[in-house]
Amino acid sequence: MRAALALARQAAAEGETPVGCVVVDAAGRVIGRGRNRREARHDATAHAEIEAIREACEAAGDWRLEGCTLVVTLEPCPMCAGAILNARIPTVVYGAREARSGSCGSVVDLFSENYGFRPRVYGGVLRDECAAELRAFFEKMRE
Repeated sequence: MRAALALARQAAAEGETPVGCVVVDAAGRVIGRGRNRREARHDATAHAEIEAIREACEAAGDWRLEGCTLVVTLEPCPMCAGAILNARIPTVVYGAREARSGSCGSVVDLFSENYGFRPRVYGGVLRDECAAELRAFFEKMRE
């Protein structure tokens, strides 16, 4: 989660919502990194998870990321939850909850639906630090 937080801070420094994500393989190596880049790319799909999954698939040489763990600072949205399901990532770890679009239980739990694949989800990891990054970013935006 510390690596994902560092990416979130980079996103904030670039004027993006501070969300960072890493994909870790079974050996514990980070094979995918991502941060929000929606503003810079003018792309609604430029979420941290999507970027990290794309990089991890390239590194793994496969679209299936079985045996990997996705670690993200903010609870995934429906689009990112769908990408996680499609990549067959068996473990998801997130920091802060997302009350408006969280798809691991805050708004909906897409991972409990009958898609034929169900990742294990661990929320609240370094929750306070992850939430503080988001709070500080939005407070600064309101100034």
